Amino acid sequence: MVDSFAPETITFAVGIAFLAGVVRGITGFGGALVMAPPLALLVGAQVAVPVILLLEGVAATPMVWQTRSLVRWRVIGPIIGAVCVTAPVGGYLLLVVEPQVMRRVIAAIVVGFSILLLHGWRYTGPQRAVTAIGVGSLSGVLVGATSMGGPPKILYLLAGPDRAETTRANLTYCIAASSLAGAIANWWGGLVSLTTLVAVLVLAPGYYGGVAAGSRLFARFDDQRFRRFTLVLLIAISTIILVI
Repeated sequence: MVDSFAPETITFAVGIAFLAGVVRGITGFGGALVMAPPLALLVGAQVAVPVILLLEGVAATPMVWQTRSLVRWRVIGPIIGAVCVTAPVGGYLLLVVEPQVMRRVIAAIVVGFSILLLHGWRYTGPQRAVTAIGVGSLSGVLVGATSMGGPPKILYLLAGPDRAETTRANLTYCIAASSLAGAIANWWGGLVSLTTLVAVLVLAPGYYGGVAAGSRLFARFDDQRFRRFTLVLLIAISTIILVI
């Protein structure tokens, strides 16, 4: 990415990373959803996915420490276990599926999950181990192939009886584990190269600067309205990328 693309491409990628960071800082989610479609279009899915997973993994580290006492391992343990088992399947799909097809798959997934989140849909069944394993398995395949394993877990965990603080902690640990599992699967498949690591270093200041800015702006925004705006924007951008 850094060696092979024009300066304007890198500048655009940094801008995407900053915007994704702002959205993540304000809403608490959505970094990968914002970054994946345009970066996949810009540099290809095989470059974009491992870069996003590494950025997201590092971004989650402070919150992992802060929320450690709130996590319910009985709830998220089966999810994380299933993610670790199935992430290599997603990594394999990223390797073998034709790049143009994978770019459209990424855009379609963003559109689909954004519509579900926009309409407030949540899983309404009981939170059983079998269901958690199913959610984790789907998340693992998605994170390895597209970097976006968060939405299934969000839709599932938000339906639980836990307090908001506990649900946030559970989501933090699940997303951090998914990013790590996906990054390892991508590395095992040969997708994490020196160029990938350099790209992460180039994009990291913009992304983490955006997260910091978004966190400071959080108090000035109506969170629900901003989430709706973000999801509508994601649907619009991803639909355009889906058809071009």
